[in-house]
Amino acid sequence: MEHLYYLVSQLPAFSLSSDNNAKLPITTEYFKDLCCRFMSEKAAAIAKDLSLEPPRETVETGSRFLDEWYAKERNLRFALAQVRALKMKKDAKDIPIITDGEVVQAARTATGMDSPLSAEQFLNTYRLDVLDKLTPLDMFSVDAVYSYGLRLMLTERMKRFNRDLGLESYHKIYEEILGEKK
Repeated sequence: MEHLYYLVSQLPAFSLSSDNNAKLPITTEYFKDLCCRFMSEKAAAIAKDLSLEPPRETVETGSRFLDEWYAKERNLRFALAQVRALKMKKDAKDIPIITDGEVVQAARTATGMDSPLSAEQFLNTYRLDVLDKLTPLDMFSVDAVYSYGLRLMLTERMKRFNRDLGLESYHKIYEEILGEKK
């Protein structure tokens, strides 16, 4: 039996603040544990399998919301791959053609940015906007709980980004490549 009111009442509010060092009040692991305690076995299993990376092929999840979210995310990833392939003059015949203009525009905007961090921040904002559009109004629904989980995962992901560590890693990789070519 599901006890979504109990579950939702235990989920703290959070936001992706400008302070990247601010700790989130809940982790994805704790969220999934709560889902196992308060959701039906089937819904909890779906929550446990939540991912920011959709399967390459369409797979029915049992949730219309998640199916729509994964379709949008899959299309975004394909559009990013297409745009990047075109920029690098690579063959993109294995990448499905995306016709969703909003998704293609988001991919073009992100790939046109000078900084990979800025592009990721833009894409994260785009993804959060997509979640806002898809999330049901009933905050005590199973799909609203899934939306909360995805939003939490996106926020955790963005909090892991660190400009200084990214530059350090970039320079290390760059030097390794140059070192191998010498």
